[in-house]
Amino acid sequence: MDAVVLIGGCDKTVPAQLMGAASAGLPAVQLITGSMLTGSHRGARVGACTDCRRYWARFRAQDIDQEEIDDVNDQLVASVGTCSVMGTASTMACVSEALGMTVPGGASPPAVTADRMRVAEESGRIAVQAAKQRLTIDKILTPQAFENAMRVLLAIGGSTTNAIVHLTAMAGRMGLEVDLQALDRMGRETPVLLDLKPSGDHYMEDFHHAGGMATLLRELKPLLHPDAMTVTGRTLGEELEAARPAFKQDVVRPFDNPIYPQGGIAVLRGNLAPGGAIIKQSAASAKLMEHEGRAVVFENAADLAARIDDPDLDVTADDVLVLKRIGPKGHPGMPEAGALPMPMKLARQGVKDMLRISDGRMSGTAFGTVVLHVTPEAAVGGPLAWVRNGDRIRLSVSNRELALLVSDEELAARMKAEPVTEPSAERGYRKLFPENVTQADRGVDFAFPVPPANGKRVPEVK
Repeated sequence: MDAVVLIGGCDKTVPAQLMGAASAGLPAVQLITGSMLTGSHRGARVGACTDCRRYWARFRAQDIDQEEIDDVNDQLVASVGTCSVMGTASTMACVSEALGMTVPGGASPPAVTADRMRVAEESGRIAVQAAKQRLTIDKILTPQAFENAMRVLLAIGGSTTNAIVHLTAMAGRMGLEVDLQALDRMGRETPVLLDLKPSGDHYMEDFHHAGGMATLLRELKPLLHPDAMTVTGRTLGEELEAARPAFKQDVVRPFDNPIYPQGGIAVLRGNLAPGGAIIKQSAASAKLMEHEGRAVVFENAADLAARIDDPDLDVTADDVLVLKRIGPKGHPGMPEAGALPMPMKLARQGVKDMLRISDGRMSGTAFGTVVLHVTPEAAVGGPLAWVRNGDRIRLSVSNRELALLVSDEELAARMKAEPVTEPSAERGYRKLFPENVTQADRGVDFAFPVPPANGKRVPEVK
């Protein structure tokens, strides 16, 4: 092959393709398939999948009936395409454009539009040009490109939790290491500007009509590296200068009037997460950002499914739901199960949110006060493995702290009394996976395709 066009859309396909392209080292262009259109339910716009989760929560709480939930289901997916909100698919589309891996304007056009067809045709032309110019992917996926992508990730308030894992894995394939603490410092100076669900009110088609990534990048320009190369052979700054002029719109906020004052994520640490954990603060409840409560523990996904709707479950709205063993090795595969549902008894009392903690992920379309990617995970002997019902847990987003309020001596005694045996198998992929997969802070990639680190860390925030 002289060059390749990577056609991907939903969630994992785009980062997986970019990881493969990074390892192959060829000229490559990412072609995003595009989001779906929105539908309408009883006069209200709806779209997958944030509205899906909202209506399903109301259905579980018996706030709406079977007939209405069926009507909603008929409207949530109004066309082909990826989720119409700023979920992981749309997030990775924006990240890909910020990295310089798509043609300008390639992130936002919905799947069924003529604009998407024009982007597709331009992607083919650019791929041929990149092959002729020998514009290999290492010239584009530089430390500066990853910093630009991180700025955009923080500013769109989208699937910041999943995207951190994906960006870490992609950077790893280029020999780069993501510095989560530096990323957190970057987040303190990068506000959420994009008013899209689940952090805001609009949908991807609205973002496209507002000018797409060019509109957002103009607001972020003082924080970006404009000299980063793109697949067109021109720099990000040159492409931004060549973009169509700005116009009045209300989807991308001005830098001095954000929808959230800091970036979409915060990086937490403490004795419960020595290697770090992530919270999507732009989609969390303000009243739970500083919270201490009693742990209600589920040992694994099966335990959660068996007991979460038990009317006799000992739980209150002030408690902390803890789910173990849904990390990279524990499930295995780190499923999007971290946004635990409200216990049925509390949902029917009108409880909409609780503090939830796990070593897994959640969908970018989800919302709520959810701490994810607790590292090390429970299945490899992280402190999460020894949390018990009734333990006190403290979350302080302002202090970036996640703490298990038991003594070091008590925790050591639990570790000695209940040693963890890591998952294993005798043969096949079930053996290969746990022996080689990395933790969340290293991208949940296999270790063997990752080149030796070149000593460079991103972002380079002082």
